[in-house]
Amino acid sequence: MKRSFGGWGGILGIFLAATAVLPAETAKLEEVASFGRNRPIGMAVASDPNRVFVSFPHQDPFLYALTEIVGGERRPYPDEEWNKRLLEKPESHFVNVQDLFVDGKNHLWVLDSAPGAAASIFGKESGRTGGYFKLVNIDVASNSVKRVYDFPDLPKDKSGLNDVCVDLGHGLAYLSDPGLKAIVVLDLESGKSRIVLQEHPATLATPGFKLHLDGKDVEDGEGHPFSSNVNGIALTKDEKHFYFRAINQTKLYRIETRYLADAALSSEDLGKRVETVAETGVCHGMVADARGYVYCTDSADKEIRYVTPDGKVSTLVKDDRLIWPDSMGIGSDGYLYLTCAQINRSARYNGGGDKVEYPYRAYRVKLP
Repeated sequence: MKRSFGGWGGILGIFLAATAVLPAETAKLEEVASFGRNRPIGMAVASDPNRVFVSFPHQDPFLYALTEIVGGERRPYPDEEWNKRLLEKPESHFVNVQDLFVDGKNHLWVLDSAPGAAASIFGKESGRTGGYFKLVNIDVASNSVKRVYDFPDLPKDKSGLNDVCVDLGHGLAYLSDPGLKAIVVLDLESGKSRIVLQEHPATLATPGFKLHLDGKDVEDGEGHPFSSNVNGIALTKDEKHFYFRAINQTKLYRIETRYLADAALSSEDLGKRVETVAETGVCHGMVADARGYVYCTDSADKEIRYVTPDGKVSTLVKDDRLIWPDSMGIGSDGYLYLTCAQINRSARYNGGGDKVEYPYRAYRVKLP
């Protein structure tokens, strides 16, 4: 039923069943926490017991970079020291936490990513000429940092690491890189990384594709539209399939992890293994549950959708509060947790006028 790309050519055989979105179910959006004027970005949930983590970019107003939500309140995680604004000591302090992921051993992986202006999806707004990146492995049981990876072999001026998934079975981390227009594969033992699927059709934003949200195109004051190449990613719980996509297009893709783990495959051969899964609309973040369902945000329709392994798309929840729904996590309590970044409501894309509906919030919704 599924078909693959013919290398770098056109897309073949989109699942026909995936083109129609089924009616919304009765799931309701519930508020988990509010954050005042601090914009949430990353979200992850550890299990047994259920523990919720949310990250925030290093921008004013600033409180903490990484937090655990306890009783609706933020607590700095793993401690106060890691959250101090000590940019002169980036090896032991957070610089700009972007994404979070919890692996099968209940370790929290923290992607600390501060791309340079040339690689950032926000361009000159980043204010940096060169980039800084690290991946921090935290044991949730002991709340202790186990290892820090600093990507010595990545071109720091061109890379823009955005999201991360960790595949323990293959000993690899997969990271989306909209700056390099590629997937970065990090070997967790050696610390070395490979750049794969670079400028493959599945990792590229569609030329001329503009985000149209709240009745207007998302463009800055100089008329530059928001645009991101490969961004949202998800790894199935059995670690067999890796899903990915760009923001500025509407299709969802996947590849078997055994191919990503095979460093001997040529770029052309690896590209042929990419599958087109479904049409899902504009998506910022994704996560997979134990059944292999992949949950995708849809900012244009203010929905959360899920895609079954055979490519069928359904709506989980639709709510006007889903303004740029972003990162997500799956709890052991049967809920999907998510943040709403409201990036399209920021002053940058509204002629200098702040349209954000404060406070920023995190939500949860019952899994189907």
